[in-house]
Amino acid sequence: MRVVFTAQAKAGLRSIALYIARENKARSQTFSRELRARALQIADAPRIYPLIPRYEIHGVRRRVAGDYLILYRVEEDRISILHILHGAQDYLTMLFPDGGD
Repeated sequence: MRVVFTAQAKAGLRSIALYIARENKARSQTFSRELRARALQIADAPRIYPLIPRYEIHGVRRRVAGDYLILYRVEEDRISILHILHGAQDYLTMLFPDGGD
């Protein structure tokens, strides 16, 4: 199955790399590649990672990668990577600004 990164996911990945680069530019590049690779690996078993509790109806799943989250949706012909962000961020508000209703 094809994996597609949304603009928000790409921006999140860039933001993470820029943040890490403040302390260690080389590590920011390798870590960014590692996060991207983990997102691409979702295609191997897309339904293995859990749906977001209480919002299952929306079909958004989450893969934990250390302190980071890869949020995605399995669609008919692809996997859409919605966001890549630090786990401390309020991702529920990002995904469901209206409360998920």
